[in-house]
Amino acid sequence: MRKWVLVLLAVAALGLAAVAAELEGVSLPNTVSAGGATLHLNGMGVRIKKVAFIHVKVYVAGLYVAEKSTDPAKIVAADAPKQLVMHFLYKEVGKDKLLEGWNEGFTKNSGDKAAALKSRIDQFNGFWSDMKTGDRAVLTYVPGAGTKVEIKGKEMGVIEGKDFADALFSIWLGQNPPNEELKNGLLGK
Repeated sequence: MRKWVLVLLAVAALGLAAVAAELEGVSLPNTVSAGGATLHLNGMGVRIKKVAFIHVKVYVAGLYVAEKSTDPAKIVAADAPKQLVMHFLYKEVGKDKLLEGWNEGFTKNSGDKAAALKSRIDQFNGFWSDMKTGDRAVLTYVPGAGTKVEIKGKEMGVIEGKDFADALFSIWLGQNPPNEELKNGLLGK
């Protein structure tokens, strides 16, 4: 009997160790695999949209990197696998609102480079649909392969180029993130 109790405790401990963090009821694991590398959860944050006097929680995001860092420029510049997971909280975010946000993020954080990336930004935008509570999007960059976009559990496609990945991850880690709390959370601050 004592042996079974120890086994159950060990299994429970392993289960707890697999979950690194929880935010707004969303749990993410300590590590994920991408491009043959083990990525570590760098941090989690909440995308908050201010509508009039109301703060709407849109999604929880988690950032996975090969080497943890609080330096956003270092994370973006690293030519190493990285992944951003978004778990949507709000009842429904229309595709048009998502595209508006992505386009604003690319422009505000990539400046003139966004124009050169237009065809790939358009490809990225074409992957999206309305997102509802519980829907997930996973954006994974792997050097030499590009950025894989997975939405609602379905691989939508891969967008080539480190320059695109830099612009994409700069949406959250650049000088003008959607909200500072989200950026700081992703940086583990």
